[in-house]
Amino acid sequence: MAVCIAVIAKENYPLYIRSTPTENELKFHYMVHTSLDVVDEKISAMGKALVDQRELYLGLLYPTEDYKMFRKLHNSYTDVMCNPFYNPGDRIQSRAFDNMVTSMMIQVC
Repeated sequence: MAVCIAVIAKENYPLYIRSTPTENELKFHYMVHTSLDVVDEKISAMGKALVDQRELYLGLLYPTEDYKMFRKLHNSYTDVMCNPFYNPGDRIQSRAFDNMVTSMMIQVC
């Protein structure tokens, strides 16, 4: 299960962030934005000098056994993007997407 799910735009800003439990929400937002900074630094280093392509590899970003969860998230994200009323780059405000993310989150009693 996941404790935080973030969807990132190609311009490197979050379109959607959801975390549980809510008392750690700020911590997870900080981790997402810090991760975005790391990716941004890697990309900007590529523009300054000729960098070895292997240097840009960030490592495996999710365990391979979590592939099914990732696939479910990707399919739901694709449904949002295919919605004719969604403007790419806007925050994701889909109830169906939110319900799918909620089903993936750890439920704390």
